[in-house]
Amino acid sequence: MIRLRPGRSLVAAAIALGLIAAPAGPASADSIRDKQWYLSALDVADAQRISTGAGVTVALVDTGVKAEHRDLRAAILPGFDATGDARGDGRDDPVGHGTEMAGIIAGRGHGGGSGILGIAPGAKIFPAGAAIDGPSNGADIARAIDQATKSGAKVMNLSFARPAGQNIREAIQRARAADIVVVAGSGNTDRPAADRFPALYPEVLSVGAVDRDGKLSKISVTNEGVDIVAPGQDIATTGIFSSGYSIGTGTSPATAMVSGAAALIRAKYPDLSAADVIHRLTATATDAGPKGRDDSYGFGRLNLVKALTAEVGPAPAESAAAAPAASAGAPAPAPVPDDDPPQALPLRKVLPIVLAVGAGLLVLAIGIVVIVLMIRRQRT
Repeated sequence: MIRLRPGRSLVAAAIALGLIAAPAGPASADSIRDKQWYLSALDVADAQRISTGAGVTVALVDTGVKAEHRDLRAAILPGFDATGDARGDGRDDPVGHGTEMAGIIAGRGHGGGSGILGIAPGAKIFPAGAAIDGPSNGADIARAIDQATKSGAKVMNLSFARPAGQNIREAIQRARAADIVVVAGSGNTDRPAADRFPALYPEVLSVGAVDRDGKLSKISVTNEGVDIVAPGQDIATTGIFSSGYSIGTGTSPATAMVSGAAALIRAKYPDLSAADVIHRLTATATDAGPKGRDDSYGFGRLNLVKALTAEVGPAPAESAAAAPAASAGAPAPAPVPDDDPPQALPLRKVLPIVLAVGAGLLVLAIGIVVIVLMIRRQRT
């Protein structure tokens, strides 16, 4: 996320995160609500008359959350810290990224109309701190995801991007087996091409970013994995520096928007499965770009009110299949080891790569046959 508090070393560190770009200028507390243009764009007031996300916990696997922020105090639960501090519970944020996401998801404002209002202000946040852009092999992120899964959360926000990894993939599969809606950002265009996970995993709802006009943001990655888009340009939210607020751009805030939307749905329709919640979000999205699903907008722009009110059937069988079935009473899968071997890419989302590999194998097989025939000919 592009944030507005330059000149701090921690901000420089935050810019390195997977779905963050570069800083701009300050945001004051008394005017910050006016800067939340996405509240009217998404008809948030109408949506919150239907649901506020009350009773739903959203797990935020990120840099932690500044729990004492006045717009967040009532929303943050004791969580978990996988960064090495055994005493930590996720309610501290040395970087600021997690605090920004928390405000978008569940900010409650203050003073009857000031401060940040989140998409689902009735929801609670379970902060699971992890080094989301560190040099680790992903084991700490996997531990954070596993702890978040055990928290009772119904939605999980993963606003980061990194290369594929077995630890994280299997932790996400355990989360989906626990019927959690897992949401991740498609990635920012200023990051290496390999940093497209976890959004490309089929178990994840992948989110791209649009601007104030509903057009795809230049920072938003386009690929076959994008499922839905949401506001991600000039997004005002809670922050950790002097003013307590920030404004930024990226697929991180767009992801948090969709996580908040999932919380609204899970509060209104508590009997829906995670697969059905994801289907409701994509089936009610406002089509954009080429007709039907495309690699820029996915199934379309997030439509909060329609997602909460439309008649939507159950998820197609292939969508439900993306989540591993959880057997009643079955023990949870054992945690994966700390090594992080490359993860095979999902066929559904990276078919061109699979076809290329298949073609290469075919050429290799033909070559072997030719060599064998030549050897036999020489022997005769």
